[in-house]
Amino acid sequence: MPKPIDLPAYETVALVLQGGGALGSYQAGVYEGLHEAGILPNWFAGISIGAVNAAILAGNAPERRLERLNDFWDTICRSALTPALAVEEWLAALAGDGPGRAGLSAFAAGRALLGGQEGFFAPRMPPPFLWPFGGAAATSFYDTAPLKATLERLVDFDRINARETRLSVGAVEVATGNFAYFDNATLKIEPEHIMASGALPPGFAAVEIEGRQFWDGGLVSNTPLTEVLSHAPRRDTLAFQVDLWSARGPLPKNLMDVAEREKDIRYSSRTRMATDAATDLQCLRRALKRALDALPPEKAEDPELAALRDLSCSKVYNVIQLVYRDKQYEAQHKDFEFSPTTMREHWEAGLADLRETLKHPEWLERPKGLGVATHDVHREEG
Repeated sequence: MPKPIDLPAYETVALVLQGGGALGSYQAGVYEGLHEAGILPNWFAGISIGAVNAAILAGNAPERRLERLNDFWDTICRSALTPALAVEEWLAALAGDGPGRAGLSAFAAGRALLGGQEGFFAPRMPPPFLWPFGGAAATSFYDTAPLKATLERLVDFDRINARETRLSVGAVEVATGNFAYFDNATLKIEPEHIMASGALPPGFAAVEIEGRQFWDGGLVSNTPLTEVLSHAPRRDTLAFQVDLWSARGPLPKNLMDVAEREKDIRYSSRTRMATDAATDLQCLRRALKRALDALPPEKAEDPELAALRDLSCSKVYNVIQLVYRDKQYEAQHKDFEFSPTTMREHWEAGLADLRETLKHPEWLERPKGLGVATHDVHREEG
């Protein structure tokens, strides 16, 4: 277990969490690694299941966060259709990563679709195509009332709204297609804001907030990193960016591979491109700041340069990327395969990746030169 780390001086330490359904326990493992290293983010930003994890973290005292994360994932990884069977874990261990495990994974995913998951979602009866009256029952396959109850049980929304830590969750307005962030810095966060961020159609219905309907933010952008890096006023930032979908992957060999690869590409949301764009922009801001600082005093106060001064910046940004790597047995249903065994494997993978990352304490240092740095343990050691 790594020793607690003394971080360099950053104004913001952010944990940035993608959406990805059942893969989200990887993010819980990453947080466990941060917790044991004594790294406490002061900004949680999330989309979809990342928003749920972020709300649990922001809505609990640091000493209770892991307990609450464990409670959440243990709850939603229980099938609402069948009781937990010890033989399933035994069979999974026996199968390893081979074809047998792929079959068990497909079975667990099919069970989730058919019966739902405790504390998360339940199938609508009658199904939506038999419901003639419109509304949520006609526009979604599952009822997420169980998720609201789970959030109310595990998240202290008074704590979130006391703004001890910052929380931002992304959603998209159905009527306009506009992306929106619900942020406790500017509004009172309720369970509905978290549920809106994860309301992925057609599985889940849109969530109404102040007369407007919202769907899962992952439909537009599944990575909230840009929100953290571009928010004004700009601050020296260390961001742990935890992605559940890898933009890179092998060429498909069959239609099942095609479905999985398409989903990976869509929900990875071009994270690397967004990171590179944010990096290039910040480099330009820093160069502009140096240029303005070099002007003679009589020119420096020119009112026509006011807009340029607003754009200039000397802040530093350090992005630590942690990207989930698929198991051999996983397929296109990996984001709704909620078996307890797979959930724990995801969790342990996140913990292992964070521990491996922290073996490089130099990666956490404030960037020099251009003032922007990115690190990914898989990319830099692979």
